[in-house]
Amino acid sequence: MQIPVRRVLAGAVLASVTSIALGDDACRVESAPVAPRVIELYTSEGCNSCPPADHWLSQLRGRSDVLAVAFHVDYWDRLGWRDRFADARFTDRQSQTQAHSGVRFSYTPQVIVDGLDWRRWPDLPTAQSRPSPVRLTLWRRGERVHWRVEPLADAPQRLALWWAVLEDGHRSDVKAGENVGVVLHHDHVVRRYGTEPVWSGPHTQAFDAPVVGEGGRRTRTVVVVTDARNGRPVQAAAIGCSA
Repeated sequence: MQIPVRRVLAGAVLASVTSIALGDDACRVESAPVAPRVIELYTSEGCNSCPPADHWLSQLRGRSDVLAVAFHVDYWDRLGWRDRFADARFTDRQSQTQAHSGVRFSYTPQVIVDGLDWRRWPDLPTAQSRPSPVRLTLWRRGERVHWRVEPLADAPQRLALWWAVLEDGHRSDVKAGENVGVVLHHDHVVRRYGTEPVWSGPHTQAFDAPVVGEGGRRTRTVVVVTDARNGRPVQAAAIGCSA
């Protein structure tokens, strides 16, 4: 089932990502030469056509050629079941993707691959083979994740970035709404999310990202660098080690 919502206007095989422990107070990840496919799923526990997409996304765990995230939107909450993972900011993000994704309305489940609407899942586009024009380094110190972006040859002049803290292994016993009586399982669930304003040249920043999430789950943090002109990812990496 698809529910349109009000549009909010707004602007090959991969080499394995290397993870290196740096003593007792840091861990570090360097991006692969070829960027992974970035897969965004917009989903809701109140949507009865979403569980197959949730299950498919869970099957992508452990792959080095894709980076998957699940944004739970909140516009289904008014229909009988409140999704505890939903956030209005994720709904806004879905609306904002319309500027470049190729669709003019929001729906669930929606899959966006590398910034473009993708309705042929569970199939995915052919694996990328061209080296990324950006090098991304992540390192953790305590409860903060630091990142550094270094443009290489042919890098876009203006870059942007978004990040998300993910949790796996969630379970929900749905008591109302379209999925009443169904037990749902979720991975790659976005629990924190942020963005970095547009910039040019090398750039370094940091943000708060807990190591441990709900129920003692170990988190993973993903960082996605995009071409500011069109929102398309140019590099991405995830960090799951702890300082």
